[in-house]
Amino acid sequence: MQIVGTGVDIVEISRIKQAAKKWSARFLKRIFTPNELAYANGKPLPYQHLAARFAAKEAVLKAIGDSTIHRIEWVHVEILNDEHGKPVVNLSGQAKKIKQEKNISDIIISMSHTRTYAVANAIMIKNGKS
Repeated sequence: MQIVGTGVDIVEISRIKQAAKKWSARFLKRIFTPNELAYANGKPLPYQHLAARFAAKEAVLKAIGDSTIHRIEWVHVEILNDEHGKPVVNLSGQAKKIKQEKNISDIIISMSHTRTYAVANAIMIKNGKS
């Protein structure tokens, strides 16, 4: 097992809320998948959960590497939860292709938030020899 990329991001929850109010559904649909929106909208404070997912997406993109960020659509990095509530990454489109090209076996993420900030980190793991 080898760590081949790491990323971290922090975001002010108010910035996500302001962007959503300014650009409405257009912003939300460009950044978040229907599953992510449904999850957040089922919570008492949805913007905290959206901000945490935004930070996690940024962290994953940073872990993939700067040269590839602009080729990946936001919705191609989906942050879901497993049956135990642990956050997991589901990649599609160009993000999935890059993961396969780099022989990434796993992406581990962690997210947290307060009333004002959300933070996330991502670690990319490659099995086998480099």
